Amino acid sequence: MSLEKVISGFFIILAMTLNFGFFYGDMGNPALHSTYELFAALVISLIATALKIGDKTQIGSVLLATSLVADIQLIIAVLVWTVVEYTSTMTSSHMATIISFSGGALLANITSVVLYVGETLKSKR
Repeated sequence: MSLEKVISGFFIILAMTLNFGFFYGDMGNPALHSTYELFAALVISLIATALKIGDKTQIGSVLLATSLVADIQLIIAVLVWTVVEYTSTMTSSHMATIISFSGGALLANITSVVLYVGETLKSKR
């Protein structure tokens, strides 16, 4: 068992599950979406991205690309929430925008997990 693969897989899957936890719920109800969970999803996603930087394989490049997409989407969601929080009142339209960006990040995370599992299944025992 490779400790490096365990740690990398842990952060990849944790990033996806935290993002799903934030994403799940009524789009128009800000009370169902925690700012702390969005922040945690962003931080774990950034850690997962950092762990993928050293991989020189082709699949490593694709995994890094999916992580970068998720990071950008989550950063935009956090920025939108921050701007709305300090400049106006949160509306269902604002929340829908934030959730949409989180959904894009979730799709990138799901792609990353599927590729990671596929690579794991393909590797020699």
